[in-house]
Amino acid sequence: MIIRRDETKRVMVLEHYDWALQPPGWLRDWHCGVRVIKSKKLVGFISAVPANIKIYDRSKKMVEINFLCVHKKLRAKRVAPVLIKEITRRVHQKGLFQAVYTAGVVLPKPVASCRYWHRSLNPRKLIEVKFSHLSRNMTMQRTLKLYKLPDTPRTPGFREMTQNDVPEAYKLLYEFMSRYKLAPLFDEEDFRHWFITREGIIHSYVVETNGKLTDFVSFYSLPSTIMHHPSHKSLRAAYSFYNASTKTPWVDLMQDALIVAKNMGFDVFNALDLMDNKEFLEKLKFGVGDGFLQYYLYNWKCPHMDTNQVGLVLQ
Repeated sequence: MIIRRDETKRVMVLEHYDWALQPPGWLRDWHCGVRVIKSKKLVGFISAVPANIKIYDRSKKMVEINFLCVHKKLRAKRVAPVLIKEITRRVHQKGLFQAVYTAGVVLPKPVASCRYWHRSLNPRKLIEVKFSHLSRNMTMQRTLKLYKLPDTPRTPGFREMTQNDVPEAYKLLYEFMSRYKLAPLFDEEDFRHWFITREGIIHSYVVETNGKLTDFVSFYSLPSTIMHHPSHKSLRAAYSFYNASTKTPWVDLMQDALIVAKNMGFDVFNALDLMDNKEFLEKLKFGVGDGFLQYYLYNWKCPHMDTNQVGLVLQ
């Protein structure tokens, strides 16, 4: 459970940790925590998972650093630098000396800077919990009408990905991701771990045309507990993960993703302006957020890249 500055508590179920922290090749030693000696209470945590990353025309085995958390009362005690130093030491012991990570703050020096966009799926609830607000000259009814989606996906052949789809869907995504300058180099085992649907955690869909997979879309879930609200206790957020479009227009493909997310009960659909996402963000009524995500490479120097050259998403 992560207490955020905006006074919500993010809650991830145990299965989400299994998915995010235990991909193929994970090491228990790379889940690094700090506990209080007497109570055994966990007050700090950082993780690393192995990854093969494409950087421009090079590929590099490294780690993704994620889930840096420090107890609220210890955030001025410089616990975070200690955690970072320790995870660096442990990764170095395994012969890896590069890492990729993201942060909301600007440090020297980001390789890319992306921005969050948000698409309302349940606008009434989002307004009531002050996640968003009524625009000027807009009523609630107009807002509900503005964000209304079709009841069912419109693209012929749009369906949930199955186990049998993995070899073809993996090849489709792998080839599509080659266009980006910063991207993961999944193998089929990685793909199976990250994209096979796990209810309430990760959802993946394909478009099948004449027996061939032509498009792929996926999103993952990060629910939050809403604090200090009389009626709403949780906020269900879907996050765009990895997508590939070779036939279906981006707007049509992502509208279908919005529809299935809405039908699952998600309240908001979030996406970064990386990859080809700018093709659909404004057209599908995403609103630009105030949050930025900076991408960093540790111990690896390369030129700065535009957002549409970034093809890497960290959970």
